[in-house]
Amino acid sequence: MTDADVTHRAHEDPARPRILVISASMGAGHDAVARELGARLANRGAYTARTDVLDLLPAHAGAALRSFYRASILHLPLLYAGIYTAFLRSGAGRLPGPGGLAALAEGRLSEVVERERPDLVVPVFHLAAQLTGAMRDKGVLRVPSAVVVTDFDVHRQWLHPGNDLYCCLTEDAARRARQATGRPAATTGPLVASRFLAPAPGAERWRRSFAARAPGRPVVLLSAGAWGAGTHLAGTARLLAGAGYLPVAMCGGNPRLRAHLARIPGTVALGWEDDVPGLMAAADALVDNAAGQTALEALATGLPVIGHRPIPGHGKAGVRRMAALGLTQWAPDPWSLVDSLDRVTDPGRPRGRTPEAAELFAHDTTDRLLAACSRVPATLGGSE
Repeated sequence: MTDADVTHRAHEDPARPRILVISASMGAGHDAVARELGARLANRGAYTARTDVLDLLPAHAGAALRSFYRASILHLPLLYAGIYTAFLRSGAGRLPGPGGLAALAEGRLSEVVERERPDLVVPVFHLAAQLTGAMRDKGVLRVPSAVVVTDFDVHRQWLHPGNDLYCCLTEDAARRARQATGRPAATTGPLVASRFLAPAPGAERWRRSFAARAPGRPVVLLSAGAWGAGTHLAGTARLLAGAGYLPVAMCGGNPRLRAHLARIPGTVALGWEDDVPGLMAAADALVDNAAGQTALEALATGLPVIGHRPIPGHGKAGVRRMAALGLTQWAPDPWSLVDSLDRVTDPGRPRGRTPEAAELFAHDTTDRLLAACSRVPATLGGSE
């Protein structure tokens, strides 16, 4: 970890808790969670540092893992679906784990812990959770580890009985973590940047732009994540344009996808966009395919979310779990997608967070993490 990786460090004060967050540069969602967590902890007076679990692996192994995962998601979805089924999916019984891969990072994490002297280590990615759990089991990591689980459907690689605490999005996820590990698990809700929880100053600019492009058409965002991954996004855009909507595709860092979708009549194709709060405030619905950070940001703004044609593995499992919890709607086919959109974009329907979404954002993960620091270890003994 370089000096650039250390964030929110201030003057040394032994009275303030020190927290090390372990993220992963897989897409943008985990790093977004890590940044928001660091900002909230700093506002509460904690020192925080952040490292990437992929950088803790031996030379080039982390980059190779990221490249393989990205290629699988973008070009070989059936391969990733098979990997997810074999190694990650939830359910009874034991499955092969990433213990060997995680073990390769133990030496470098030990060096980071020795340098940063944290009171708590917080993984926000499942490989990092396996790493800290194994090190706690062996006594190599001598401060508590509290895992921040970012998935609605908690797959097995998040879960290791060596970790001290699990912070989960919902009670449904926390129950799964407790049952699988025998460790305390709390419902702490999502970590979404504060700009999604407040009025968006850029919304009016987006509204004027959309009204000029397609007057009177409800605006529907199509989410493809940071890597621009999706299943039949062009077909979905054509369907929505033909049904009287203005599809606005969020293509992330995939210029080929953006160029492809921009050629579809009646479609707006965006690249990497910084003003996502304004974009969401100006839209009428989001079609989601991954149950990730974009879906959570939409729920925070009060934007209705419909799951449709999810990416395989964790995307499909998460999209269906969110719908089962009443947070979103699930559209298994094109006709149900149009029907759902017709209902959620009805002019008479009030805009705002649903009761289910309001409950989701009622918690703050930092409360549990600060209580779990090693200087007050008794807080780990309860069972939320």
